[in-house]
Amino acid sequence: MSAFFRIFAISLQERIMASKKHTALFAALLALTGCVVAQTNISIKGTASNAAGKTVVLGGYTDRISFAEVELDKVNIGTDQRFELRCYANYPRLVYIQIENYSQSFYVIPGGDYEVSIPTFQWEQDEVVNVLLNPVTLPLEFLKLPPDDVNAEISRFDMVVANYLSSHAEHIDERYRPQKRYFDTLLAVVDNACPNTQNEFFNRYKRYHLAQLRMDTKFASRGKTYDIYLRNQPVLPYDDNYMSLFVSIYGRFISKGTRKISTHELQRWVANEDNEAFIDALGAEPLLRHEQIRELAALLALKEMYYDEKHYEGRHVLNMISYIGSHTKFADHKPIVNNLLSNLRRAEVGSTAKEFVLPNADKNMVSLSSFKGKWVYLSFVRVGEPASLGELETLAFFKDTIYAQDQNVEFVTIDCDREFQTMFHFLKNSKRGDLYSWTWLHFNGNYDLLRSYQAVTFPTFVLLNPNGELCYDVTPAPSSGFLLSPPWRQKKRIEGESGSFLRQ
Repeated sequence: MSAFFRIFAISLQERIMASKKHTALFAALLALTGCVVAQTNISIKGTASNAAGKTVVLGGYTDRISFAEVELDKVNIGTDQRFELRCYANYPRLVYIQIENYSQSFYVIPGGDYEVSIPTFQWEQDEVVNVLLNPVTLPLEFLKLPPDDVNAEISRFDMVVANYLSSHAEHIDERYRPQKRYFDTLLAVVDNACPNTQNEFFNRYKRYHLAQLRMDTKFASRGKTYDIYLRNQPVLPYDDNYMSLFVSIYGRFISKGTRKISTHELQRWVANEDNEAFIDALGAEPLLRHEQIRELAALLALKEMYYDEKHYEGRHVLNMISYIGSHTKFADHKPIVNNLLSNLRRAEVGSTAKEFVLPNADKNMVSLSSFKGKWVYLSFVRVGEPASLGELETLAFFKDTIYAQDQNVEFVTIDCDREFQTMFHFLKNSKRGDLYSWTWLHFNGNYDLLRSYQAVTFPTFVLLNPNGELCYDVTPAPSSGFLLSPPWRQKKRIEGESGSFLRQ
């Protein structure tokens, strides 16, 4: 098989950071005979050389603004190393196949049937390399992929562009006084190597990608790009190519202030939740006079504001997003708003922590709900790493004192080493295992749980209140002095001869 048809897409996280190749589609549900049955029109059959028993997930994104992930299908790989995944789409969309913390993304089309192969892979490399911060691509190979498949077309286009940019970087990069004639030559090279096809999705991919590149290399302004590609054109919130260019034009355009709107005005409108003034003022910008584009750009800007804690309070931003959802007259925007709110609130302070049931060192299953009514100080660790061991020693130093003073506190450590025996031997057979006498659980291969708690490095700490809700965006570590004055220790008012005062 030609190497050309072995399309190795970059990792899922790299695609997110690159903001190039995502699409917006919604999985459809079909009600039949009183039951809701998932409708499917796409199948992906595959083999995995050394992954029998592992869980393989087919995922995607609901839309290009919220980037809310959706699980389209999930199966266990059989003992024969085979698996089959199914999903539904009524438009070409980007999906990804993920096993543990390794993934690869590609496009699927309605009615498509795909055959893939995953060669022998070193799954244990995440023990020595943090693949969440430095993603490693799942080596997915396509079998029997026709030359006119959208993935093949896109792969060819990307290769042509990448090779040209690599060979002429000094004439394109703005650091080296770029010359427009080299960009014009790139357009000619692309037209010769990758002419338009009958696949309109690929044609739009090529057109919008070149438009983004022209803007990124400063050969076209936001305004000029808008005039050519968005003005007087249909708005396509469901099209990945359209929305990728949209985000390139409007990303950081509003939230950092515009020529006509100052950041102080933005801060005042958000603080007062003055939605009407906010939306109306945006209409003064030439790039935002189209009502539907203005609303989509406002949602994108509010998402950016949510993460700018220095200037905007999260709850006000969420309320403004919710207002747009309840007042919009564009049907395509309602699910975007719902997805955006759900995604932002998932890790918000006060949100309910994800439930789990995990084995302890004696292989008895323990659930998070069994600690309901207590403060739970969760720690995600790997017992072979010095940083984790240092924090565990600090926990051990404070544990007896805290348990004696506060009956409603529970230390729960989740060991994230790949093998259960690593935790078992650390606690049962090591000389210092007795020091760590609190609740220990093994993550049991539950990578979704780690992602839910945003445990991307070890150690990671999460504090839950007695209602099972998150208390911090980032919970301080024991070594920070956090346990000297923890939030679960209620302040009591003590009356004295010289008046009242507060003490722990």
